[in-house]
Amino acid sequence: MPALTPLAAVALGLLAERPMHPYEMYQTMLHRREDRLVKVRPGSLYHTVERLARDGHAAVRGTEREGNRPERTTYEITDAGHAALRERLVETLSTPGDEYPGFPLALSGAGNLAADEVAALLRARLPHLKDHRNAIVDGGRAARAKGVEERYLLDISYQRAMLDAEISWIEDFLDRLESGRLPW
Repeated sequence: MPALTPLAAVALGLLAERPMHPYEMYQTMLHRREDRLVKVRPGSLYHTVERLARDGHAAVRGTEREGNRPERTTYEITDAGHAALRERLVETLSTPGDEYPGFPLALSGAGNLAADEVAALLRARLPHLKDHRNAIVDGGRAARAKGVEERYLLDISYQRAMLDAEISWIEDFLDRLESGRLPW
C-alpha cells in the first residue's frame, strides 16, 4: 500500500482522536493552524478521506442531515488506519528523510556570485525569515488562546528553533564575509 501523503496523515491523526466528517476535520485543522504545515482545501480533504476509506484506513461511521444542509458522512479510523498512521509517524520521527530544500542548494552555488551580491541577497532574506518566525509564534499564541493543546503545536517550537538557527547562521556568515575573515 502506498505511503500516506502528509494530508492523509493529518486526516488519520484527526480520526484517531474521534470520528469526524471531513468538514469538521477541515475546521479543526484551521483551528489548530495545521494549514501552515500541509496545504489543505475542503475538496482535497474530501478526496483524501474518500481515498483513506477506499484503502481501508477509514470507514464510514454514519451519515446524517441537519435541516436543509447537505448530508454529512462521518468517518472513523480503522485498525489498518491506526497501523498506517503509526508507521508514518515512527518512520518520520526516527529517520531523517531525503529532503532537498532550495536554500542549501543556493548556498552551494553562492561562490559563483560576487561577495557583495551574496551579502546583499542574504541581508534581503533576513527580514523575511524574521517575519515568518514572528508569524509562527503569533499563530501559536492564537491557537493556544483558542485552547489548542500544546501537543498539537509541537511543530511551532521546532520551526521557531530552525528559523532562529538560520537567522543566526546568516548573521554569523555575513559578519565573517564582511569582516574579511571569510576569503571570497
